[in-house]
Amino acid sequence: MRILYFAWLRQKIGVAEEEVAPPPEIRDVAGLREWLATRSAGHAAAFADAKQIRAAVNQDFATPDHPVAAGDEIAFFPPVTGG
Repeated sequence: MRILYFAWLRQKIGVAEEEVAPPPEIRDVAGLREWLATRSAGHAAAFADAKQIRAAVNQDFATPDHPVAAGDEIAFFPPVTGG
């Protein structure tokens, strides 16, 4: 599973992307986010406020209950605003 981080999430975690193999019980975006938060202090800081994080699975916006699977590309980023 390829994980991409953007904006301040990338800054807190310290990498733009990583390959991970979450345990089999991780089945959705919310579970993945919670599991990633346990990987390091930077991950914990980045995922501390779930309401401030959006996700995309395979380049489509995804809700917290969206399923994830091995081979997926999941991107995490802050809400996007326009002007």
